[in-house]
Order: sequence, then structure tokens, then C-alpha cells
Amino acid sequence: MNLITTIILLTILLSSILAIVSFWLPQMTPDHEKLSPYECGFDPLGSARLPFSLRFFLVAILFLLFDLEIALLLPLPWGNQLDSPLLTFTWASTILLLLTLGLIYEWVQGGLEWAE
Repeated sequence: MNLITTIILLTILLSSILAIVSFWLPQMTPDHEKLSPYECGFDPLGSARLPFSLRFFLVAILFLLFDLEIALLLPLPWGNQLDSPLLTFTWASTILLLLTLGLIYEWVQGGLEWAE
């Protein structure tokens, strides 16, 4: 056997043993004190899963989408593979137009208003 085959077999064997032990070991002695919720030394008073406003989730998704579009704008000045500066300007303008249209759409739909 060559060295690479030995290393691959040893890696598979070791990872299999660790996976089996990690599933087998916690089932031996479940500790009910460790499984109970802990809130600063007090008994929990209610459900740990409190409802929150869906607007927070929508704003987080909007932030991720707009942040992704801004990340697409960052490498454009270094886009040497493009044929002309006019093409670079066209791409940047298109991305900014999409970003602006998305913001206007969310504003018109009321996705950015906190009070109803």
C-alpha cells in the first residue's frame, strides 16, 4: 500500500470511530439537570421561544439582499476583463437601478414602516 491509501484509510477509520462514540456516549448517562433550561439561576418562567415581529425578519432579509448587491458593485472598478469603461458603467448603473427599484417597491408596499 502506498502512503496516500494508508492515510485515507486511517482517516476514514478514525472519523468513523469518533462518530460512533459521539452517538453512543451521551446515551449512556443523560443528565436531567444539564438538559433543563437555565436562566441566571432562576427557574424558567415561560416558554423560551417568544414570538417576535415579522418586520424584523423582513428587514434582515432586505439587508442581506441589498448588502449582496452592494458586494456586486465593489469589484467593478477592478473589472479589467470588460471591454470598455462604458460597459463597466452600464453594469454599475444596472445594479444600482435594481437596488433603487427594490427599495422603492419595499417602501411602497410598507415594508419599511414600523408603526401601523
